[in-house]
Amino acid sequence: MNKIEHIGIAVKNIEAANKVYESLLGRTQYKTEKVESEGVTTSFFQLGESKIELLEATNEDSPIAKFIEKRGEGIHHIAFAVDDIEAEVKRLQQEGFIVLNETPKRGADNKWVVFLHPKSANGVLVELCQEIKDK
Repeated sequence: MNKIEHIGIAVKNIEAANKVYESLLGRTQYKTEKVESEGVTTSFFQLGESKIELLEATNEDSPIAKFIEKRGEGIHHIAFAVDDIEAEVKRLQQEGFIVLNETPKRGADNKWVVFLHPKSANGVLVELCQEIKDK
């Protein structure tokens, strides 16, 4: 693991949340992106080497909609940057972590992503991120 890549925050209204985080961080978001496969719209703020990712559900069946229904708005996950996501998944499985998707999938911000079940990380949903490099 190289660094904290981003912290994901579930929000009900991304436009309203953008205003809050623009005021809080003293900067504007640099990117908004829909991830159809996850049913979310994302908004990113750069903060030093790390980012804040706001996540708004685009449908009532999305994981973010279900999260907000159960727990309300707030921190959804922490993401770590890795160099080799497949090797990291194997290492973490050997350590006993529960992997939710063994095959990396395309996520927001040009990343391959894999999630670890919160039960294996003290109640925290962990995301592994690897930059997608053009060949």
